[in-house]
Amino acid sequence: MTQDNPSHDLTNHTTFNQTFQEGQLTIGFISPARGYPDSPFPSLADQAEIVQRLDRSDAAALWLRDVPFYDPSFGDTGQVLDPMVYAGWLSALTSRIAIGTAGIVTPLREPVITAKQIATADQLLAGRFLAGMASGDRPTEYPAFGVDFGTRVERYQEAVTLLKTLTSTSFPRLKTQHFGELRGDIDLVPKPAAPHIPIVAIGRAGQTLEWLAQHVDAWIWHGDAQRMGEVVPHWREVTASRGFVPFGYGAMFDLDVDANAPLQTGRILRGGRHAMKDFLMRQREAGINHVALNLKPTRRPALELIDELQEHVLPHFAVTAA
Repeated sequence: MTQDNPSHDLTNHTTFNQTFQEGQLTIGFISPARGYPDSPFPSLADQAEIVQRLDRSDAAALWLRDVPFYDPSFGDTGQVLDPMVYAGWLSALTSRIAIGTAGIVTPLREPVITAKQIATADQLLAGRFLAGMASGDRPTEYPAFGVDFGTRVERYQEAVTLLKTLTSTSFPRLKTQHFGELRGDIDLVPKPAAPHIPIVAIGRAGQTLEWLAQHVDAWIWHGDAQRMGEVVPHWREVTASRGFVPFGYGAMFDLDVDANAPLQTGRILRGGRHAMKDFLMRQREAGINHVALNLKPTRRPALELIDELQEHVLPHFAVTAA
């Protein structure tokens, strides 16, 4: 791949720098931000109220998933709706919270169209969009797109470069192996409202940590929440040449109705509000910068759970001015 080399300075990106701050931890939610423990398909009937409640809370971000197909062996469809279309709808309902993707299945999407969609969403959101990019964890989807699963690592790398280039450079030149060629005679419109679109790696995307450390602006991993602090020292080591590059993770989450219920970790992060607050404070001390909560396992009404978190937990991890 031959390319121009666009700068990607996020120093003045207000939303990114509020969501991810060195020495701080913020809390996000993974859409649809409600429980659906017995089904792969959530109800979306109360999405407007849930989203607006989160926008008024101390939550930092709402993350939208990209699930093109229902795969019975996977058993989850996220918020079902296409994340880019959904982000446009959310722009009319929110005014503060960051809206991100967690993440766009990058190797399966045509990156020029994706760049235009992201720039459009960022315009509608007045600079509040965070581009979370994943390689997809469902190999069954690749044949439907006519894409070789074995090329996903290289396609991801090229798509990240294309997205950066198209959204930040006028009339760019770029030649790729798996996608198209930009010859400097056309320019993508619109450009985003923010000077640059933050690129957040969701999962490993098949990449080495060394590659991620040099090419993305933040990394959100997944797994046992109790062990996430163990990842931080290596991540800080491989990103040392760039300064602060945020690290966070997503977790299945359930808040027990018993405020004093003990913490449980593993596949699901579960406990009462006192244990949860203490645990997240320890995560902050360990260097975690963001935790995205997936409420799928809960049987509690979403608004009730969010209100309890807002009253007792979220203010301790509130977004502060960048």
